[in-house]
Amino acid sequence: MKNTEFAILDLVLVSEGQSLKQTFNNALNLAQHCESFGYKRYWLAEHHNSKTIGSSATSILIGYIAEGTTTLRVGSGGIMLPNHSPLIIAEQFGTLASIYPNRIDLGLGRAPGTDRETAQAIRSDFMQAAQSFPNEIAKIETYFSLENAVSNVRATVAEGVNVPIYILGSSTDSAHLAAKKGLPYAFASHFAKTHLDNAIAIYRDEFQPSEKLDKPYVIAGVNIVIADTDKEAERLSTSLIKMIVGIFTGKRDYVKPPEAMTDEYREILKHPQVNQMLKYSFIGSKETVKTQVKDFLEQTHADELIAVSNIYDVNDRIRSYELFAEIMKELN
Repeated sequence: MKNTEFAILDLVLVSEGQSLKQTFNNALNLAQHCESFGYKRYWLAEHHNSKTIGSSATSILIGYIAEGTTTLRVGSGGIMLPNHSPLIIAEQFGTLASIYPNRIDLGLGRAPGTDRETAQAIRSDFMQAAQSFPNEIAKIETYFSLENAVSNVRATVAEGVNVPIYILGSSTDSAHLAAKKGLPYAFASHFAKTHLDNAIAIYRDEFQPSEKLDKPYVIAGVNIVIADTDKEAERLSTSLIKMIVGIFTGKRDYVKPPEAMTDEYREILKHPQVNQMLKYSFIGSKETVKTQVKDFLEQTHADELIAVSNIYDVNDRIRSYELFAEIMKELN
């Protein structure tokens, strides 16, 4: 099996009873531990209008995490580009990469990361911007280029600055785009299982080498809840199950403390919608999850796994990521 990088995707979830300040401190604590565990990168996701998610001001949190770490790559997984002006994003990430050289990633997605009404509040022409996603990416690439120095509209803090761009997606549309542009591709298989194999196949088949990348590079998302025993991991996973039920019922809430795994929770996991969303969720002891991860890598041949660990307590979350790092090192 080839060497597979491993990374973190963090929504900076707000646990019940925790302030936002504590939540942000926990995110930094997690990043610092995971840097010592050998993780390649730490990405933050952009979402809005959800009290559960603390990563709405994504670029600000990227700076906070980068300031408190030294070697970890820090970036967006992703910036939802139709919410923003490409010029402003180029300025923000050009600034970040000047402060933290060769450590900042710019992952770009097309979804709003929120509900329709909030998307309209963020940007009134959101749908138009979403439809012109490829052109919006091209604008960012232009702002980062040295050639743009002769343009009337410039992102002067971005010109010539090294910020790798990644295309994010949960459907086959993004696979075609990433392949055409010769950019690395991150698939959101941690919540969207349906198109995973097809999207990866399209990306690899259609990939056109570019100045940025000479061969395809696939990042795949997985949910992980790992503890010292299967029973403890199952207990910790009840927080994730409650969170998913909240999404489907429209009753989103703070991350709830875990409970003992019951037959009722097991039935919820069998529900078609829940099963679809949590298909690539690896829950159990290190040995249990190692087998699941090995099978997933044999299925996808991903170049990198980016792990989401939605666990109530930060210490349990750190432990989960520590065990996942051990798994990846052993498989490599």
